[in-house]
Amino acid sequence: MKLLTGNSNISLAQSVAECLDLELTEAMVKRFSDEEVFVEIKENVRGEDVFIIQSTSYPANDHIMELLVCMDALKRASARRVTAVVPYYGYARQDRKPGPRTPITAKLVANLITKAGADRVLTIDLHAGQIQGFFDIPVDHLLARPVIVADIQAHWDNPSELVIVSPDVGGVVRARSLASRIDADLAIVDKRRERAGVSEVMNIIGDVAGRHCVLFDDIVDSAGTLCNAAQALMEQGASGVSAYVTHGVLSGKAIERVMNSSLQTLVISDTIATTPAAKDCKNIRVISMAPLLAEAIRRISEETSVSSLFD
Repeated sequence: MKLLTGNSNISLAQSVAECLDLELTEAMVKRFSDEEVFVEIKENVRGEDVFIIQSTSYPANDHIMELLVCMDALKRASARRVTAVVPYYGYARQDRKPGPRTPITAKLVANLITKAGADRVLTIDLHAGQIQGFFDIPVDHLLARPVIVADIQAHWDNPSELVIVSPDVGGVVRARSLASRIDADLAIVDKRRERAGVSEVMNIIGDVAGRHCVLFDDIVDSAGTLCNAAQALMEQGASGVSAYVTHGVLSGKAIERVMNSSLQTLVISDTIATTPAAKDCKNIRVISMAPLLAEAIRRISEETSVSSLFD
């Protein structure tokens, strides 16, 4: 087994390698002066089981291209099997046609990854589960839930006294799954989105008065939804609000919004490389998915069950 990484999240790749007691495969992933991607694998990979760790985060197009070129280089170097480990799958929110003459870009990216030579894909908390069906190759879809449950149990003496809150109706199944794991109650924020990136909270469904609420979602981008939801929960009498989100995109003024919001803590994972601004933010904390990814990679290489990780 060999591990290779592009430039999107080198720190996560190094952490996964440490968990597996491996060294990252020596490779050159660079740009020519006109920004074309060039990859050279510096080690023999003939007949090897190779895992490429590369989130397709900002700049998404550059990181997708790095992933595709790395896979092409590995296939031409006669790697036995190539697994695209994509902790954060960019373009996942474009999983359907929201209107006429619009693309389904999540499917397009799946086609590109498959055609470039991936034999299987490993990812964490897809925005929509049906994206697994966009691939014509096996997809191992990991859930961040066990890592989040462990963190909640480590930071609250009695997690069952919390209220797990879905920031929108679409995330109810995800939030209910977390609530059932810690035997907590569930609440829902009913919101209306006027346009992309702008949301208006309408109602809180559930009893939150006098209780600490934990918002749970898969992606935080502009942070508008989370911050509006936190404010609405406080107005309904919540004693405090925290949030757990798997993928911290945190674009634009998101970090500033979080700093000035009612959120006591926003916990994100390292599926996307943490920016210096996020590290310096007093109410943002990062937890690592490296042990989870490492164990899944080990099981894939050994041809044992990955789904049993979540039993």
